[in-house]
Amino acid sequence: MSSPSKRREMDMMKLMMSDYKVETINDGMQEFFVEFNGPKDSLYEGGVWKIRVELPDAYPYKSPSVGFITKIYHPNVDELSGSVCLDVINQTWSPMFDLVNVFETFLPQLLLYPNPSDPLNGEAAALMMRDRPTYELRVKEYCEKYAKPGEGSEDKSSDEELSEEEYGSDDNEDDDDVAIAGNPDP
Repeated sequence: MSSPSKRREMDMMKLMMSDYKVETINDGMQEFFVEFNGPKDSLYEGGVWKIRVELPDAYPYKSPSVGFITKIYHPNVDELSGSVCLDVINQTWSPMFDLVNVFETFLPQLLLYPNPSDPLNGEAAALMMRDRPTYELRVKEYCEKYAKPGEGSEDKSSDEELSEEEYGSDDNEDDDDVAIAGNPDP
């Protein structure tokens, strides 16, 4: 492992051999997607997320950039961009860590132990601190709507909106205004 590019190749191979589904972007090894399963015994168990990873030129001396493509409700993940607030990845990264550590340790720890006092999603953090049962219900709703395994979870990304049918009518107070196919509007 004499160069960062060799290390990048080794870490990618190690990640793929660890049974993670990896999809490269532009046939390179600098940007790729990884399919990540929610950790056991967590609110996210059973969910599958598409994670975007970007390796800087100085990898492994500089940390990878990691973000959720599939929408997730979490105090330390920006709901719109999918950016992850992860001190271990962003500030305390060491060349001793590798990509497998990101998916087997860092991300599971993030989901198991959210930190509402340092949020990227202020609404999720406030709800978690104010009303834990409602927060947990919202997390599970997001898992059901966005992170179902085998149903193209990558198609419901953080920059897309659900249709009214997918979202349900919970927040739609004007149900009387909904047009029904086949009936003329008054």
